[in-house]
Amino acid sequence: MKIRRKYNNLRNQILVVYLVAMVIVLMFVSLTTYSIVSELIKDKAEKQIQQTALQATGRIDSLYQQLKTVSIQAATDSKVQQILFNHTKGEMPSFKEKQTLMDIVNKIQSYTSGVTSIEVYTNDYKKLIPLDDVQLTNRIDEHWIEEAERAKGGLVWIGNDPNLPNHFLAIRQVRLINESFKDGGYLLMQIDPHYFAIHNERKSNKDEFMILRDKNERPITSSYPGDIDVIFSYEGSIIPLHENDYIKVRQTSSETGWELVILTPIDALLEGVSDLRTATFISGVFGFFLFLVISYFLSTMITRPIFKLTRAMKKRRKGELLLNLEHSSTLEINELNTTYNQMVEEINHLIQVVYEKEIIRSRTELKALQSQINPHFLYNTLNAIYWSLDAKGDQKLAELIITMSDLFRYTIDNDMENEWVTLQEEISHIEKYMEIMNFRLDCFTWDIHIPNVYETVKIPKLLIQPLIENAIIHGVANKVGKGKITMTVQKSKDANTLQLFVTDDGKGMEQSKVEEINKHMSSGITMDSSGSGIGLSNVYKRLKLYYTDVEIQPLIISSEKNIGTCCTFELPLNGGVGDE
Repeated sequence: MKIRRKYNNLRNQILVVYLVAMVIVLMFVSLTTYSIVSELIKDKAEKQIQQTALQATGRIDSLYQQLKTVSIQAATDSKVQQILFNHTKGEMPSFKEKQTLMDIVNKIQSYTSGVTSIEVYTNDYKKLIPLDDVQLTNRIDEHWIEEAERAKGGLVWIGNDPNLPNHFLAIRQVRLINESFKDGGYLLMQIDPHYFAIHNERKSNKDEFMILRDKNERPITSSYPGDIDVIFSYEGSIIPLHENDYIKVRQTSSETGWELVILTPIDALLEGVSDLRTATFISGVFGFFLFLVISYFLSTMITRPIFKLTRAMKKRRKGELLLNLEHSSTLEINELNTTYNQMVEEINHLIQVVYEKEIIRSRTELKALQSQINPHFLYNTLNAIYWSLDAKGDQKLAELIITMSDLFRYTIDNDMENEWVTLQEEISHIEKYMEIMNFRLDCFTWDIHIPNVYETVKIPKLLIQPLIENAIIHGVANKVGKGKITMTVQKSKDANTLQLFVTDDGKGMEQSKVEEINKHMSSGITMDSSGSGIGLSNVYKRLKLYYTDVEIQPLIISSEKNIGTCCTFELPLNGGVGDE
């Protein structure tokens, strides 16, 4: 019953965790999806509105271009040019000529539905057609005439007609072509108020407004019922109007300088998002209940095999771990049972290995105690040989025997307290070793440079000797004539480590050989079965093992053919691990 209660509690906990995780995931995914889709719909709608504004501006430019074309046709007509030219010479046009002007204007006016009338004035502002006595200065303000003169034959948009406020006016100065484009008169065109009317082609957005004003900020056409100055003075792209938010898109014509504004309600843009929100909510609720059912069965499938295995493990007696031989049709319990049995086998194996290692270590320590007399026997024998040679007067061999005795004592001593030595002690041992090797080979000299201040730095014993041995055997021993081995100790650039160099002027190596040695040395394997490279790999490994907590440059070999070889590595100034 107790295990059953634990089983139910664990299953309920897993179920709750799954449900909470699923709710968080569903909420995150739903909100993220809704936000992303809403922004995509909004951005796409804005682009469509911008494209609509661009197209509308293009249509307005096209209509304005038609006005320019009509006015140019009227201003450059040969009859119009001749009549205005005659007037500049003092000849007043006859009634028949005025009728001819009227026919020409009516014909040109018929080309477009936007121009309701075209008035022709002389250069002294007298009206020729229509037939009345209204002066141009009484028809429009004089500054518009000045604008037309500055435009030098270009069309100037005036705006609302003072006589008919719902209509618009535009003026063009007539330049006499045959008289070096001298001022000949003026054309005043009246434009229908619906000529520039902008129709909303986006029928889905019934509340969308379009406003067009000229470069002098005067309205030309507008579907917005309120004050348009509020619209143009608002800086943001979202403007609140009529208890609703509108997206404002502005487009300025490069042809006329007129500015078009389209106002679209955000609700219209996001009309489909509400359906998306409802669908997202329904999907989330459905996913929650679906996951609730799946979580219940999943938690049962996970917890039941675990408790079966727990009961099986509780039945095992204390002491030696035994294998669980029970099997289940459930995949999970079989996997756990297999893992448990593997763990038991591995633990039993480790226990056996540790037990055997303890026996071997005990036997090794016993043999070490028993063999401690052997070095003393060797030292005593060498001392006896020394005194015999000294008695015979062979002083050189006697000193060599003493040197060899010190060398063996330094090398064979296995006292763990003497595992670390000073640089001075290591150098002393190296000099004894080189004396013996030079006595044997008589092929080299040596030079050691170490500042006195670094002589007390601690290093692992016999760390440098393999490099000296390698320089002798593989370097100067193969050279014709005597070689030289140089050992140098100096402070590195960062001042926290010492750099140690062992250099010989032997035969050297090819660059490919050097790369191969460095590669094998760092990988911990020797060069060949004969043992070449063991000393270098040993030094490399010992540097890595002894100085695990210190960043130093490991052993690096560099060489040039027929020039020599250099082995270099770094040591910490404070002695590293050895000082601890």
